[in-house]
Amino acid sequence: MSIPVIAPAAQTGPLSAPERNRLRPEDRAVHDWYRFVLSFPSHLVRDYLRAFGVDSRQRVLDPFCGTGTTLVECKKLGIPSVGIERNPMAGFASRTKLDWSVDPGKLVSHAKDIAALTLDRLRREGIDDFGPAPLFRAEAPPIAGLRTLPPERLSLLLKNSISPLPLHKTLLLLDALEDHRDDTFYAHERLALASASVSDIGNLHFGPEVGVGRIREDAAVVGPWLDRVRAMADDLASLRKRAATEAAVHLADARRLEDFLEPSSVDAVITSPPYPNEKDYTRTTRLESVLLGFVRDKQDLRGLKQGLVRSNTRSVYKADADDALVADHAGIQRIARLIEERRIELGKTSGFERQYARVTKLYFGGMVRHLAGLRSRLRPGARLAYVVGDQASYLRVMIRTGEILGELARSLGYELTAIDLFRTRIATASRQQLR
Repeated sequence: MSIPVIAPAAQTGPLSAPERNRLRPEDRAVHDWYRFVLSFPSHLVRDYLRAFGVDSRQRVLDPFCGTGTTLVECKKLGIPSVGIERNPMAGFASRTKLDWSVDPGKLVSHAKDIAALTLDRLRREGIDDFGPAPLFRAEAPPIAGLRTLPPERLSLLLKNSISPLPLHKTLLLLDALEDHRDDTFYAHERLALASASVSDIGNLHFGPEVGVGRIREDAAVVGPWLDRVRAMADDLASLRKRAATEAAVHLADARRLEDFLEPSSVDAVITSPPYPNEKDYTRTTRLESVLLGFVRDKQDLRGLKQGLVRSNTRSVYKADADDALVADHAGIQRIARLIEERRIELGKTSGFERQYARVTKLYFGGMVRHLAGLRSRLRPGARLAYVVGDQASYLRVMIRTGEILGELARSLGYELTAIDLFRTRIATASRQQLR
């Protein structure tokens, strides 16, 4: 078994870094239904499928499948695949993006009925929805009796991530979807709303981190949602011939693969796990997770975080013990010591900052658990590609993620065949070159 560890992070080939890491126009079908901002591109998946010689007789695993880039690309090529994802919103997106059995004409027809019902109710309340494009008022007049979320759910959102009037419209559309639910179309219609909520309805801004951008007092809801349903239908019309290709997604912890995958069942792995970079990945999907009911309270959120490989201090708990698995790794222990010494030198004393050294060890320990559990699920000769990146998020102490994962994999009996450079980028704070 071999494990090439690929480090993505502005570049070495004929294309610029953004171009190398960008979804190509010809690849947008299905992938564009819902994507993480930092998703790796589908053409990278194809590159490794070709390099590994994977065809329809084999099975591909993505144990950190996110919104399904690897799985969707495999299905387009007629290659069976399976994904593992702990984030329920991302897992729902992956499952829905792999269901190509829906009749596209009937999907649009049902969505039009839902749209008409929602618009009719809005008109009766004296509220406009503007039309198919998100147009904004500089100052929308207050409207009495607007629907909102229960306080506990509302408190989970980034403040001002969605304005009251667009939230009211969104909740009415969700009501219509529930009242006139057709299970044949329900998942696709909800995924279209998740996508629209982030791109057109809410106030979120995505850079290196997710945050709140321009506050839009009002925004169209029904029109952008219906546009996304129509785009889904167009893709389904062209891809239904591949609908029968096996593809499954398990909502599970990637450190416990032995609980969900049968032994000797995987021929290749193409994945991009989290990095030790202080990004709380649950914030990236928080708005749509709350709106669609995947996260309803702090207990739900805590349970979600506990099922993830630790990569940020907001997901660290007292009972965590994965760091014990790398207690003897000199390189990881040295990095942790440097981070702690830098913290003390700079006088950083917050609770989060005190966890920087520990979360680094927890991250690599979690990846050890993952790789150890994966071994028995691989067939002899299985090939693996892990898309990771260098990080200097913890007080500018450099973490060469790919190199360290390669060392850990070899200690578990894998063969490290290559570390391929996909692209490089400049670190925001230190201006160092990250691979």
